[in-house]
Amino acid sequence: MQTIEIKTVAGKRSKILTGENFINLQNYLPAQKAILIIDENIFDLYGGFFKNFQCIKIQASESNKTLKTVENIILKLIEFQVDRSAFIVGVGGGITCDIAGFTASVYMRGLPFGFISTSLLSQADASVGGKNGVNFCGFKNMIGTFNQPEFVICDTNMLDTLPQKEFLCGLSEIIKIALIKDVGMFKSIETKSNDILKRDKTVLQKLITKSIRHKAEIIGRDEFEKGERRILNFGHTLAHAIEANDNVSHGFAVSIGMMFAAKLSKHFGLISSDVIESMKHLFMRLGLPYYTDIDDELLSNAIIADKKKNDDEINFVLLDGIGRATEKNIKIDAFKTLISTFK
Repeated sequence: MQTIEIKTVAGKRSKILTGENFINLQNYLPAQKAILIIDENIFDLYGGFFKNFQCIKIQASESNKTLKTVENIILKLIEFQVDRSAFIVGVGGGITCDIAGFTASVYMRGLPFGFISTSLLSQADASVGGKNGVNFCGFKNMIGTFNQPEFVICDTNMLDTLPQKEFLCGLSEIIKIALIKDVGMFKSIETKSNDILKRDKTVLQKLITKSIRHKAEIIGRDEFEKGERRILNFGHTLAHAIEANDNVSHGFAVSIGMMFAAKLSKHFGLISSDVIESMKHLFMRLGLPYYTDIDDELLSNAIIADKKKNDDEINFVLLDGIGRATEKNIKIDAFKTLISTFK
C-alpha cells in the first residue's frame, strides 16, 4: 500500500490510499456515525461487507447525476436523523463519488466525507482532487463544489469485477495524465498495453499511483482551477460536448476529445504528426475510440455553454509534445471551423 497526500495552499489535506483493501474502511473513519452512499451495483457485489453501516443505494448513471438524486439522498439522511457529527462515505465509481461528495458538501452546510473508489477511472482521476458535482439540464457538472475528501481508498482488487467498457474508460484518463505530464509513463503504457488489458495488478497499481501523484502535485498548487489545474481538462472540452449529445461513456468521450486536441495542437504548430500517430495506434490497441460523427453544430452549441468559456473565447488545453501541456484561448467562431476540420 502507498499513501499519497494532497496538501493544498489553503491548508486542506486529503489522503489517497492505493493498494489498500476496502474492508479496512473502519480504520480510516473518525469516531462519529458513518453513512454510506453506495452504487447499487457495488452493493449487490460487496454489500455483505457493509452490513454494519446505514447505506443509501443510488443508480450510478449520468442521467441520474442530478439535483433530484441529491434531494432524495438528503431526504434519506433526514430520515436517518443524520446530524453534523456524521461522516459520509461514497462507495462506487466517479459518478457515485461526485454525488456523494456534493451531497456531503451541502448537507447541513457540510459534512466530512471519504471515498471507496471502485472503478479505474475513479481511482486514477475522478475521486481525487476535491471536485464534486452534478449535471444540470444536460450540462456536465454545471453545479458543484471544490471540497477535499478526508481519504480515498483505491483497492485494485475491486477492478476484477469492473465491466470491460468501464475499465477502458479508466485507461483513457490514465493516458491523459501521461500525455500532459509524463512521457516515460506514456511509453510505459505503450510497451505494457497487453499486461494492462490483462489487468495485471502490479502494472495497474503503478499507473494509478503515478496518475495520482501527478494530479496531487497540481492540485496542491492550484486547488480551485485558477491556473495550472486547467491542464487536467485536456480532452474534456470536446468530451463534455459529445456527452451532451450522445450516450457515450465519459472515458470514451475523453479519448475522442484528446485526439481532437492533439490535431488542434498540430494545427497550431505545437506537435508533429508522429505524436498523433502514436496516440492513434495506442488508442486502437487498447480499444479506445478517437473520432466522432456527431453533427458539428450540435458540438459547437454544447461547447459554447461549457464552463471554460470566457465571453467569445474558449480556453483549450493543447499538447506541446508528449508530457507537456499548454493552454490557448480560441475564438468561438474560429473554433466552429476547427471542429468541422479536425473532429
